[in-house]
Amino acid sequence: MNAFFTRKSIIVVALGMSLAPLAGCWDRTEVNDLALVMATGIDKKDDKTIELSVQIFVPRASGGGGGGGVMGGGGGGGMAQTLVRSEEGSTIADAMSKLQEKLPRKIFWGHGEVFVIGEKMAREGIREHVDFLLRDPEPRIRADMLVSKGEAKEVMELLPPLERSSAESLREMVKTRIGIKTTANDLAQMLAGESGAAALPWVEILPPESEKKGKQTDPYITGTAVFKKDKMVGRMDDKVTRGLLWVRNEIKSATVTIEPQEAEGYVSVRMRNSTTELIPGMNDEKWTMTVRIDSKYDLVQNTTNLSSVNPKLMKEIQNELNESVENNVRLALDRGQQELKTDIFGFADAFHRKYPKSWNKSKERWDEIFPKVEVNVEVNSKILRPGMSTEGAVRPKNKVKKK
Repeated sequence: MNAFFTRKSIIVVALGMSLAPLAGCWDRTEVNDLALVMATGIDKKDDKTIELSVQIFVPRASGGGGGGGVMGGGGGGGMAQTLVRSEEGSTIADAMSKLQEKLPRKIFWGHGEVFVIGEKMAREGIREHVDFLLRDPEPRIRADMLVSKGEAKEVMELLPPLERSSAESLREMVKTRIGIKTTANDLAQMLAGESGAAALPWVEILPPESEKKGKQTDPYITGTAVFKKDKMVGRMDDKVTRGLLWVRNEIKSATVTIEPQEAEGYVSVRMRNSTTELIPGMNDEKWTMTVRIDSKYDLVQNTTNLSSVNPKLMKEIQNELNESVENNVRLALDRGQQELKTDIFGFADAFHRKYPKSWNKSKERWDEIFPKVEVNVEVNSKILRPGMSTEGAVRPKNKVKKK
C-alpha cells in the first residue's frame, strides 16, 4: 500500500514539474531587447549587391519644458527618435543577417509599415525582393510600398520637423489617399496579374528651409512610379495620377476647380464619393473599353455671380465638371497606352473576366493589343449640396445671376 502511494506521489510530482514551465512566459522576449524597425529602404549597389537600410525607433522619455524633450519630430529641436543602420548583401535576407550581427538588440519587423525602393533598383527589377517580403513571416504584407527618387537610404535618414520619423510622415501621407496606395500584398497581386503591371507612389524630398540643416525636412508623395514586368518604365505626375485614380476606382479625395463659361470667376467642388465601372467590349476582334464614372460633390467655393440654387446653371456647371474629369482621365490613358504602353488600369483583368475564352487565346499578344484598345469615357457628375450659403456669401443679392 505504501509503495503504491509512493509511486503515485512520484508521478504527480513529475507531472507537476513538467507543467510548471508552461505556466509562465519562460520564452518571452522583452521589448527592451528588441530593435523596432519603423521603415526599410532597399537600394541597388551593383549587379550582385543590394543595400538594406532600416530606420529603428529609439525609445526616449518625453521631456518637460527643457531642451532635452523629444515630444516633437525627429528634427524638431529635440534628440532624434530614430537611427538608421545599413548593410550590404546579395539578397535582403543576406543583408539582414549581417545587419543583425552589428546590433545589440534583436531586429523586430512587426512594426515596419513602410518599404521604400530606390530608383535604381526599381528600374532594374524588384520581383525577387518582393518574394522575400511575402515569404518571410516577419515583414508585414500590409506595409506600404513606395519608390524614391535617388536612394531610399536618403529618405530613411530624414528628420521631419513635425513627425517623429520619415516613416510616420510617409504613412500619414498615404492615409490621406491623395495619391495611389499600394501595399506589399497589392504589389504582389499586380505583378502576378494578367497584365503584370504595377503602380507605386513616387517619393521625393522637400528642400529644407533655409535656417535648417539638410536632413531636417520631409519626404512627400508626388505622382506614381509605373512598373511593367517588375521593372519601372516611367512615372506619372500628380495631375496624371489623379486621372489614373479615377480609372482604377481608387479616388478617395478630390477637389475640382472649374472656370464657368457663363461668368467670370471659379467654382470649386469637393467630391463626396465616386464609383468607376470598367465595361469591356469585343466585336470582330475590335477591343473596346468603356470607363463609366459616377461622382457626387458638394460646392465649397463660388467666386462667380452664378446662383448655386438655379438648376439650369448647376446643370451647366456639372457638364463642365464632367469635361474636367474626362480630361484628367484622358491624360492618364494617353500616358499609359501610348507612351508607357503599360496596363496599370486593370483592363486585362476586366477582359479576362468577361471574355475568358477570347482572352486565353489572345493574352500572349496583350502588349500589342493594349495600346490599340478604344476607350470611351462617360462621366456623370452631380452637385448635391450648395454649401452653407445658397446665394452669394459675400455678394449682394441683386448681383447674383439666378437665370
